[in-house]
Amino acid sequence: MIFNVIRKELKSMFASPMGWVILALLMFGLGFIYLSGIDSYFAEMSGSIRPAERIGATQAIGQKLFSTTIILLLFAVPLLSMRLISEERRNLTLPFLFSAPISILDIVLGKFFGMVIFLSALVIYIIMMMFSLLPWVDVDVGYIWSNAFGLILLIGAFSSAGLYFSSLTKQPVVAAVICFLSLLALFLLDWIFAGSPGMWSNLSITSRYKSFTAGLIDTGDIAYFLLFMITFVTLTIRRLDADRLRG
Repeated sequence: MIFNVIRKELKSMFASPMGWVILALLMFGLGFIYLSGIDSYFAEMSGSIRPAERIGATQAIGQKLFSTTIILLLFAVPLLSMRLISEERRNLTLPFLFSAPISILDIVLGKFFGMVIFLSALVIYIIMMMFSLLPWVDVDVGYIWSNAFGLILLIGAFSSAGLYFSSLTKQPVVAAVICFLSLLALFLLDWIFAGSPGMWSNLSITSRYKSFTAGLIDTGDIAYFLLFMITFVTLTIRRLDADRLRG
């Protein structure tokens, strides 16, 4: 049954003008960053930089591309996720969803994975752009795949938070604002507590994502993102279960 929910969510997103507009804007922004990264890289490498100070094209272009993606997703995910449950609540279709022969777990996971799969188009787009460098330079495949894996985890974390905040209200705009402010707070923790590393800076999404943008895979960072997703998915399930019991 979970696959039916995923299919329904994907159909709804791809049928929505907003979904296409946001996806197009994201791809345009990433394409611009990619092309500007190529220009700056070849301009620098053809200059007076000593060979020992030069870095690979994959890292020079990819690090800027993957690092900027977190900022773009910070705005895009709240707009895409705000309707996941709040729209059902506002249209009074949530009770019908509860009465269907499907568990709340399947409903939540279906909506969550539908969102992740939709945004995974960006990951495929970035991978294709990076591999388009093959005719001119040597591409570090491991660096690209580690970044892509980190980006999938980041999308999952953002989507789980957006799903939960969408379950709190029947107003999609309110859900989007709360989601954006919450993700922004987690994004800025690393900057706010830069001078005193500790628990708060370790909770920052930025600091956890940095290792992936450097081409490294840290099990601690993977655990952080997985726990982040599990926490917000569980909170969403509990919220909807409470709504179902209240009728």
